Amino acid sequence: MCGIVGYIGQQPAAPIILAGLQKLEYRGYDSAGICTIDGGFADVRRSKGKLQNLVQLLEDSPLQGSVAIGHTRWATHGKPTEVNAHPHQAGPVVLVHNGIIENYLGLKMELRDQKHNFKSETDTEVIAHLIEHKMIGGSGFVDAVRTSLQELEGAYAVCLVSETEPGMMIAAKHGSPLVIGLGDQEFFVASDIPPILNHTREMVFLEDDQMVVFKDGFAHFSTLAGGPLTITPRHIDWSPLMAEKGGYRHFMLKEIFEQPRAVQDTLAGRLLEDEWDVCLDNIGLSDAKLAQVRRVCIVACGTSWHSGLVGKFLLEEHCRLPVEVDIASEFRYRNPVVGPETLLIAISQSGETADTLAAVREAKLRGALAIAVCNVIDSSIARETDGVVYTHAGPEIGVASTKAFVTQLVALYLFMLRLGRAGGSITPERMMPHFTSLLHLPALMEQALLLDNAVEAIARHYQHAGDFLFLGRGINYPIALEGALKLKEISYIHAEGYPAGEMKHGPIALIDENLPVVVIALRDRHYEKVVSNMEEVIARGGRVIAFCTEGDDEVRNRAETVLYLPECSEWIAPVLLSIPMQLLAYHVSVLKGNDVDQPRNLAKSVTVE
Repeated sequence: MCGIVGYIGQQPAAPIILAGLQKLEYRGYDSAGICTIDGGFADVRRSKGKLQNLVQLLEDSPLQGSVAIGHTRWATHGKPTEVNAHPHQAGPVVLVHNGIIENYLGLKMELRDQKHNFKSETDTEVIAHLIEHKMIGGSGFVDAVRTSLQELEGAYAVCLVSETEPGMMIAAKHGSPLVIGLGDQEFFVASDIPPILNHTREMVFLEDDQMVVFKDGFAHFSTLAGGPLTITPRHIDWSPLMAEKGGYRHFMLKEIFEQPRAVQDTLAGRLLEDEWDVCLDNIGLSDAKLAQVRRVCIVACGTSWHSGLVGKFLLEEHCRLPVEVDIASEFRYRNPVVGPETLLIAISQSGETADTLAAVREAKLRGALAIAVCNVIDSSIARETDGVVYTHAGPEIGVASTKAFVTQLVALYLFMLRLGRAGGSITPERMMPHFTSLLHLPALMEQALLLDNAVEAIARHYQHAGDFLFLGRGINYPIALEGALKLKEISYIHAEGYPAGEMKHGPIALIDENLPVVVIALRDRHYEKVVSNMEEVIARGGRVIAFCTEGDDEVRNRAETVLYLPECSEWIAPVLLSIPMQLLAYHVSVLKGNDVDQPRNLAKSVTVE
């Protein structure tokens, strides 16, 4: 993994590849490289570290040609070095690859026996040598690619060129995302949409075991086995400006401030006030099917798992169904008890998270219904579930999820209403206050964003703390987890989130005069209990940062620092609370001089196990 860009056409290719790779930097990477085909020769440049190192290399030694492939790599096999960076070449064959080839060691041993010499530690280089071996045996480039890919086990998205076919480029996928952009006698390949948006809006999202051969101004789509395909492109209406910083210092800050608009887009056209119902066009399940659901399993990873925990509170309270929330990487390995009356909800921003996709497949094999909550249209998880609730958050460039998270919360709220109406647990009369809350939510979020300066002041005051504790109860407990995760991800401060009532069962031992404790103390059904927990922190010298409801003098008189949020329904409170949590992590990270948009060791989309 991480980012692929390819181009074939009439324009100089190297600048297009570099610009595309820059738009994939948000995915995280440790090296980068590019190969052009010019005059029948492959010319490769690779560098360790940031993309700027590759840019400098190309300034010193430019590349020519109108066919090129490029890659940003996040190490899976082999250390982050120049020799392990992509593209990889074997004889005339050059390729870039996302994914993991599980049987690469066996293939490597066989190819070594056939006198192939390997230069890197990667699984990717094995693919290049396997194709070269078949070409030595007499196969043409296209046939060698087809037969080689069918021998691979694991996940891959590949883009390939060959010195034997200088006017050709090939792309194929199995288990890793790949997008094809269709231009006027020019074509683009990428692992995500942003690198292509400046060039074309007509795109094809390859399915597993599909490939495309670009030659002579045409794109020939087929199955991996060689069967012809009829492809209908999708028109993507995202603006390229959505993937730019728009005057903000960082993508993360821009995306925090985009959240009211993102939530409006999530809600748009879905609240049917005349019918007191919710329209989810892509849900894929009839009311009769939804009414048969007796149990819900939510699977997700990281931040999406926190949104799943919020979904549990929503679904159990209003749909009266038992709900389990699983970390996706654990779900498929614990022999889960699911069946036809189980609904699996898979949550993933990218729709390509490997563990979540595997959990979907496991549940489907056992007969469960499955829907996805994701942001990316036609992503793998969206295609493999029975239906999908798209969040419509638009591109999210910052690695630490912000608008993707809050739109997941809203999408889960909408699905809860749809499921409740289908199952009869939510009547039109009960629907009315939910509609009111959701319709007012974007405006309340705008009010929460006005806390930015106050949160920055808090960040300055507490930036040197070595640890943080976040406490919440009920539906806001997952937001304590998310607040701690955000701080860890981008400020590198150790932080833990806990249910406030659990504090006495261990975390209380950590509390002293040096520990900032963020307490979620909104006026809801848990208010008195949370205030009691807060008093226990204060009694032990803890430094309380309280997030409370506007006008709450009781908390203001007790806590060291107070942030007021507008009064709201407890069911939308997690969305509002997320904003100052995100801002706190952001400002602490900026004050520490960290790379906010690309925190160390993290990738945006985890597309391998």
